[in-house]
Amino acid sequence: MRAQTEPVANRWAIVIAAIFMQLALGAVYAWSVFVKPLQQANPHWNKTDVTTTFTLAIFFLGVGSTIGGFWMDRTGPRLVATAAGVCYGLGVFLSGFAGSSLQALWLTYGVLGGIGMGLGYIVPVATLVKWFPDKRGLITGLAVGGFGAGAVITAPVATKLIGTPGVGVYKTFSILGVIYFIFVVVAAQFYRNPPPGYRPAGWQPTAAQVSQRASRDYTLGESLRTWQWFVLWAILFLNVSAGIMLISQASSMAQEIFGVSAITAASLVSLISIFNGGGRVFWAWLSDIITRRYVFLIMFLLQCVLFLVMVRAATAKTYPLFVVMALIVALCYGGGFGTMPSFAADYFGPKYSGFVYGTMLTAWGAGGILGPILIAQVRDRTGGYTQAMVIIAIIMLLSAILPFIVRPPTTQPIEAGAPVEQPAD
Repeated sequence: MRAQTEPVANRWAIVIAAIFMQLALGAVYAWSVFVKPLQQANPHWNKTDVTTTFTLAIFFLGVGSTIGGFWMDRTGPRLVATAAGVCYGLGVFLSGFAGSSLQALWLTYGVLGGIGMGLGYIVPVATLVKWFPDKRGLITGLAVGGFGAGAVITAPVATKLIGTPGVGVYKTFSILGVIYFIFVVVAAQFYRNPPPGYRPAGWQPTAAQVSQRASRDYTLGESLRTWQWFVLWAILFLNVSAGIMLISQASSMAQEIFGVSAITAASLVSLISIFNGGGRVFWAWLSDIITRRYVFLIMFLLQCVLFLVMVRAATAKTYPLFVVMALIVALCYGGGFGTMPSFAADYFGPKYSGFVYGTMLTAWGAGGILGPILIAQVRDRTGGYTQAMVIIAIIMLLSAILPFIVRPPTTQPIEAGAPVEQPAD
């Protein structure tokens, strides 16, 4: 790898652009503030109808990430990020014209907006692992931290707009769509790839980093022929399933189990968003020190204990204890997103990370379906949440086996016909 000094200052501008861009994209986590207003505007819609919009957005985020990773490996990050702003902003803007058509809401916010989110989400992650080989964990944590914290800003703003006379829920969508478009498209113009072989002047990887990194770059096809890619997919899937199970029902659990008010439960949701964002930075930073494997091992074992303690809190009706446990789960949920981009770049190299990790993000969509469905089904069948928390605790304990056994793939010769160098713009 060649040391390059001239572009170093520019890489921090990309970090700042990434944070602002992800704050806009992460507004999807504020979806719960739209649920009741949409049902009030359309009394024939039930909660499942409205929540399906969020489920579609998360599913198509995974689809968009796969497309974006493939696309940016061929054209560079700026074009893909700009397209993300167009799709995402337009999708949310057009949601304001859905009216009483549930299908229109699904297609605009769920499908078009979700694809835009996915296109945008993968760009800063795949770009910054190339600019920061010295701080992969911390930088990708910062890049996706904004996504986790997006709801902290959007939720109160959207609530205020919805309650403003003459605005309401549909005009709020249109206003936010324009804001998201501006934020993402402007941020997109800062993205570019570093020169081939870039590394900060004077930096050399430590022995621990060398032991946990592939010695070359793997294409997606090569990655998919290793067992490690599927283990990393499973690790992300399991961590997402646990966290989003709790996030999807946190407000309902607080009100049903502990009898707190809707306002108090909403405060819990805001705190969860803050810890979700903070976890992306904290665990990613820690992974630079103790390696990604041990971060996931700790998070899985920790979550096993957390969910069991939550059962105890629910039985004893101890709301403060439940809140503390829920916030630490949110910290671990965010930690998975902050750590996995660097994990994938370590094992398969940064060159094709857009496509390799973008495809891996299908685990997000899968976990976003399994977790909420699991807890909803248990709630409907048993009348409570206890069994779901016990089940997920057992799953977390078994999940700890995966980061314990995974190792970097063994280097094989690069196949003929492998993709050429990606453009630097």
